[in-house]
Amino acid sequence: MSPRRNRPRGGDRPDEHPGTAIGRYGGGGAAESWQGEEWSVRPVSGASAQGKRYRCPGCDQEIPSGVPHLVAWPEFGGIEDRRHWHKACWNAKDRRTTRVQRSRNAPRH
Repeated sequence: MSPRRNRPRGGDRPDEHPGTAIGRYGGGGAAESWQGEEWSVRPVSGASAQGKRYRCPGCDQEIPSGVPHLVAWPEFGGIEDRRHWHKACWNAKDRRTTRVQRSRNAPRH
């Protein structure tokens, strides 16, 4: 008896190409509307950013290197407009307040 296969053999989704990771970290991006503006959102695995740290604008906490997260930027924005978000913070962005409260000694990144 051969072992059980956990993955479909293919042909189930003709629109997907083998080797693409749509919906996973490091896969393709998407466009979303937020605050009356179109935003490009792309998942990032975090593996290529070893040694880099980012500050999530949703919770004002650091995203350590190697942690999967999202990068979002306005459709007509430049590189300086890209922001790195925790996935949960991006999903909850409409339920959060508009002003993030920082402590007096917190860095402003």
